[in-house]
Amino acid sequence: MTQNDERHKHLTTPAEDAAATPEPLVREIMRTDVQIVPPDATIATIARLMADNRLAGVPVVENDQVIGIVTEADIIARQIDITVPLAYPFWDAIFIADAGPDFGDELRKVLAVTARDLMSSPVINIRQRATLSQLATLILDEKVNPVPVLDDDYHLVGIVSRADLVRIIASLENREATP
Repeated sequence: MTQNDERHKHLTTPAEDAAATPEPLVREIMRTDVQIVPPDATIATIARLMADNRLAGVPVVENDQVIGIVTEADIIARQIDITVPLAYPFWDAIFIADAGPDFGDELRKVLAVTARDLMSSPVINIRQRATLSQLATLILDEKVNPVPVLDDDYHLVGIVSRADLVRIIASLENREATP
């Protein structure tokens, strides 16, 4: 190795630096100031909490366990027009003609009064030791937002949303673009 090679052996390109940097973990991305609601919280209380704090959703917690989550989509679902499936009698049977969303689920959400009535359950969550790629895959594949973050004992320790993910991706992209 020449003297010139020795001086430059530690210099790397930004792309090589990015590749050598470990992927961020969910624990580094998540927010730890998690707003939670009990199962008997009213929809009005939940909607106000979400609006005032600009939250994409809030976990529903009972006995220190996440039993559900109320998201923006759940709140919005209360305002939809539902269509009652058509029933057709055929001899001694009745056939229901419906290719749309689950009528029972739609009706449950429209008539919801409390968090327990409206929440999505079971909750799709992620462990705090998961990677950025695993989080992105989960959010896109399962179409969830936000995602509660659990520790190894299944206790709620944080929450992460699409917006949090976009912020970290933007930060990583900017770091890679800066020489």
